[in-house]
Amino acid sequence: MIQEVKTLNLPKIEKAVSDLLEGIGEDPQREGLVETPKRVAKAYAEIFAGLNHQATDFTDYKIFHVDEEPEMVLVQKIPFYSVCEHHLLPFFGNVNVAYVPKDGKVIGISKIPRLVDFVVKRPGMQEKVTTQISTELANILDPQGVAVTVSARHLCMEMRGINQSNLFTYTSKMTGVFKTDQALRANFFQQVGQQNA
Repeated sequence: MIQEVKTLNLPKIEKAVSDLLEGIGEDPQREGLVETPKRVAKAYAEIFAGLNHQATDFTDYKIFHVDEEPEMVLVQKIPFYSVCEHHLLPFFGNVNVAYVPKDGKVIGISKIPRLVDFVVKRPGMQEKVTTQISTELANILDPQGVAVTVSARHLCMEMRGINQSNLFTYTSKMTGVFKTDQALRANFFQQVGQQNA
């Protein structure tokens, strides 16, 4: 479950950015930087919008009932942008989310990308993003199974540390029938264009 966090404090962010600029040897009053603290605070309000949610669980969805359940519901290649909690640098890529309905319960398709957005708009880790998407969807639908894969580039590896560009990190979370039904699992990986893991 995602922890509840207080609303962003924009003046505090502005001051912190100004202090950071001084800390790296810059002059926050320099012409090109005068507006930077305000710009960063405004950008952070968007980038970390997930921290403004008062609820700890995703609630922006609608459940529908179908008479005949599909074998699998899959939304693939959902783009996302997030920030790693270790270096506050971006990581970004694509998410694939699938589930097998139970008792005729399905979620509005557009809500799956919104669920991804809800999870990624806060400091985090790719591993946590993967499991949180799975957990939230399972809590909403109680489906027969959930499959989530995330493929992402991490600027904390590309801009610093090993300084290697264009590396992708892959994570996955399989629950229920996606763990036990090898044919279904293989179908999922075939649909998302990845090798069966």
